[in-house]
Amino acid sequence: MAEDDEKREKPSVFGDQAGSVELLWGGRERPGRGPKPALSLDRITRTALALADAGGLGAVSMQRIAAALDFSKMSLYRYVPGKTELVALMIDMAMGEPPNAPAPDTPDLPGPARAGRWRVALRAWAKALAEVYHRHPWLLGAAVGPRVMGPNELGWTERAVAALADTGLSGGEQFDAVLVVSGHIRALAQVSASMGLGSARAKEPEQVMSAALNELLAGRADRFPAIAAAVASTEADPTSRDQAGDFGLERILDGLETYMSGA
Repeated sequence: MAEDDEKREKPSVFGDQAGSVELLWGGRERPGRGPKPALSLDRITRTALALADAGGLGAVSMQRIAAALDFSKMSLYRYVPGKTELVALMIDMAMGEPPNAPAPDTPDLPGPARAGRWRVALRAWAKALAEVYHRHPWLLGAAVGPRVMGPNELGWTERAVAALADTGLSGGEQFDAVLVVSGHIRALAQVSASMGLGSARAKEPEQVMSAALNELLAGRADRFPAIAAAVASTEADPTSRDQAGDFGLERILDGLETYMSGA
């Protein structure tokens, strides 16, 4: 009994973010007696998510959410204390369920095929993460810094770490590998977002950069011969475009594979 009291009295490491922990990991709804209420935490979060997808995180406010739902602003506070907790819920909803892992290893597969299962899983995970950032670019600014991760977001980390569980990497190295892969995907997503690549008329990052460099290098190629040669090569071989994502990811995976072979 004393041990239970001690656990209850121990302060949360999340400090003033304890409210987010309760909303993300505790009971999301607070059902009472009587008819089911027209307003719910899920509806509030989905409405906020739609506002962010349409106009960025700055477009999200309790007043706008209330107006969209045809409720008073004060009625929202019965479900969520403030914007900090709401953003935590939005992040977890935007992340969604983590991608399914590849089928389990088949015992009769040759050794190299079984050993490469982690690579297939981590590649699929990275591409799925890129799709999430493309659908919800506001995540790039919201999912940063010390904060509470929800079950969906933590599930993504679990899926990636699980892919590396039997590779010989230590626990710390598994986390570091996931951080490197996710950092690569995030960096490219930030470049795409800064170029407005979420629009239907947007071009690929390589096309935008190539056009910009061609204009800057006009009459100046002799000052930047290496860049001019690289751009000319890209223009001559269209298949070499759109390589930033796949090229970088595959080189990261190559590096991990090389490290594993000597680990």
